[in-house]
Amino acid sequence: AAARAAASIGVCAALTDVLREWNVPANRLHVMRNGVDLQRFRPIPSSEAKAELGIGGSPLLLSIGYLIERKGHHIAIDALAALLPTHPGARLVVIGDGEERENLIRQCKRLGVERHVTFTGALPNTELFRWYSAADVMVLASSREGWANVLLESMACGTPVVATRIWGTPEVVASNVVGRLVARRNGSEFAQAILELLAAYPDRSMVRLYSEGFSWRDTTDAQLALFRQVAKRDKAFADA
Repeated sequence: AAARAAASIGVCAALTDVLREWNVPANRLHVMRNGVDLQRFRPIPSSEAKAELGIGGSPLLLSIGYLIERKGHHIAIDALAALLPTHPGARLVVIGDGEERENLIRQCKRLGVERHVTFTGALPNTELFRWYSAADVMVLASSREGWANVLLESMACGTPVVATRIWGTPEVVASNVVGRLVARRNGSEFAQAILELLAAYPDRSMVRLYSEGFSWRDTTDAQLALFRQVAKRDKAFADA
């Protein structure tokens, strides 16, 4: 049960610490990371993706997820507003639907950035690789995340990320090659991190290469090895 719980949450360092405190034997704790579909999420040239989607922006920022407070789209909008004085060509694309949509639209109008923000609504997962590829930076300003799939999806398309330093995110964004982490969840901090990333922009092929260390094949192999270990143990117990 402990192994299944660890596998299901994806990012498990904190969980396994708790289970150890509950005196769960160490040989029953197995950490297996979530992976990313490297075929579905693949890079295409940013200029090509922008042309296909009919979207511009320099830089082009992307924020994906349900339109709820904890996903932090409002912080991405604040960050865009902070960037515009020095980067008047900046644009933010918000992908997703949810209860905060009207509040976010009102925020854009209040800040005077509505011409720089595109709300696409919910999109099929199979279409997201084009948006990731078009973007210069993917922004994840969440207050809570276990192991955010959008981070690896973005990296698999060669796009670096700026994300809140919370929960499992530091395990995903473990190198400046693929992005920056923000300690304080506010627009000015995110804007500064975006500027730092743009000033030392990584090679997108290296971002993709990093994501390849999180393939589902590795996770599947680890699961199969665990199942074989359990089956072998159970057989030995039955034969005893």
